[in-house]
Amino acid sequence: MNKLAKSFLVVLIIFLSLSLVFSALDNSLIDKKEVSLSEALQVLKEQDFQKIVLHPNSFEIFLSEESILVAEREPNVSFSETLYNFNFSPEEISALNIEVKGESGTTIFLSVILPILLPVLLIGFILLYSFRRANQGAMQIFSFSRSNIKLFSPTKDRITFKNVAGLKEAKEELKEIVEFLKTPKKFHDLGAKIPRGVLLMGPPGSGKTLLARAVAGEAKVPFFHISGSEFVEMFVGVGASRVRDTFATAKKSAPSILFIDEIDAIGRVRGAGVGGGHDEREQTLNQILVEMDGFDRDTKTIVVAATNRPDVLDPALLRPGRFDRRVVLDLPNIDEREAILRIHIQDKTLAPLTNLREIAERTPGFSGADLANLINESAILAARRDKKTISQQELIDSIEKVILGPERKSRILTKAEKEITAYHEAGHALITALLPGTALVRKISIITRGRAAGYTMRMPVEEKYMKTHSEFLDDLCAILGGYVAEEIKFKDISTGAANDLKEATNIARGLVTKYGMSKKIGPISFGKSEEMIFLGREISTERDYSEETAAKIDNEVASIIRKCYNRTKKLLQKNKNKLEKITQELIKKETLEKDEFEKLIK
Repeated sequence: MNKLAKSFLVVLIIFLSLSLVFSALDNSLIDKKEVSLSEALQVLKEQDFQKIVLHPNSFEIFLSEESILVAEREPNVSFSETLYNFNFSPEEISALNIEVKGESGTTIFLSVILPILLPVLLIGFILLYSFRRANQGAMQIFSFSRSNIKLFSPTKDRITFKNVAGLKEAKEELKEIVEFLKTPKKFHDLGAKIPRGVLLMGPPGSGKTLLARAVAGEAKVPFFHISGSEFVEMFVGVGASRVRDTFATAKKSAPSILFIDEIDAIGRVRGAGVGGGHDEREQTLNQILVEMDGFDRDTKTIVVAATNRPDVLDPALLRPGRFDRRVVLDLPNIDEREAILRIHIQDKTLAPLTNLREIAERTPGFSGADLANLINESAILAARRDKKTISQQELIDSIEKVILGPERKSRILTKAEKEITAYHEAGHALITALLPGTALVRKISIITRGRAAGYTMRMPVEEKYMKTHSEFLDDLCAILGGYVAEEIKFKDISTGAANDLKEATNIARGLVTKYGMSKKIGPISFGKSEEMIFLGREISTERDYSEETAAKIDNEVASIIRKCYNRTKKLLQKNKNKLEKITQELIKKETLEKDEFEKLIK
């Protein structure tokens, strides 16, 4: 009805507009001249004319089709009587070509009906609009407790395990979920209970959502997606109601997968907030726990949740019968990074000699999302350079842009600052090359990027998941290399080493308090983080040691840094010629790649 009323109003407005336009155009083409009654009658007496057209209050004399004289009639007097009074004989009056016209339909409509109809239409439109707004408000009140769940069709934009590179163990773990969704009878006949909840744990960008969609794609079942933050509202009880609606919607489409992203938004440990817990969030969590307990044995809906903070989740969520199947997603290794890059370049045009293996080697610690962003940045960079394909250089430049930010060409260093930066970065690179437990130097640059005046890209020789005490000490020396190089050359220190000193101090303190790698202190771990969360941050750390022990820890941290400083200083003084050679070449070229750097230190 609303659409019909709108269509009627639109047609009516168009009709009136066209009538007015055509009427105005018609009148503009004819030369109409208003004259007095006596002048008009004089024309009738003396001039030739085609015809006379009588109207209720006026008459028109057509001299031609384009020229018309218009005059007012005498009120309450017939036209023939007017002519007779002006000395027209009966024979002359009868010889005149006279047409009589009444009020036209358009004139009646415009003068009588339209003034009445327009206010009625205007009032009707206002009432219709008001009722619609009121109806929408009422519907919003009734739908306020409904969840904003999104459905991804199993056939449209289907994603399978082939679209997910790496994560072999995670995919193997989830294959039985796919099999259960396809053939649940096989499990039920043996009395097996498939896990009701699967928790995907991993760092941001590791592919948790993509993997959940791949499970639904493999099983060809509907995939319902909702974020944990969408449940919580300022009104108590709304979150719990949305949870009930979400689970009911997913059950209706069973077999299906219900995916709750960032479940830590509502699944945090209850009673851990400063000044008491959030009642609405806790009620929402309680409702999720109840809904998962309420799953029947034959329920074919599986709840998959994702989080990068499993340490803050409530234990009740992780007990058997709820999210008892936990799948850990790690950052990809070099082979997996290469496979991920190959997936993301499928719709891109690469230059013939592009080496994705080298890009994978240069991106340790990158997640799948980082690699996707890297490929996109390289495509944007190639377009800005007016290229038709993405070359190796765009990919390498994009790595630096993703890690450090874009080049800041407007920030020009002075000659003194450029020299300090060159010695600083040369110190980092030389110590890295001299010590066996450090990474490889891939690139040195004194071109400003982001907040860094210069940078040394160090990449590990091989993927490692553990680190020894000696490797930590070698890393400390490499970090202090820039600080020491400035001191040796200029007998002074700049503020450029502030971040290096902060990083070195954190590593040294970790050796003492976290890893038990101090001979003086011994194999003891100090400090325990409290689960007091405020605005998403841990705001206190429990000190489980005395002031005397704290002083020993501080002394040991200072001792470790001092030993590494002395070791670094001896190495740089011994290889002062190499330091000078690297620095001068760096000042000259501003950037040194791996091969150029290795030639200088041979």
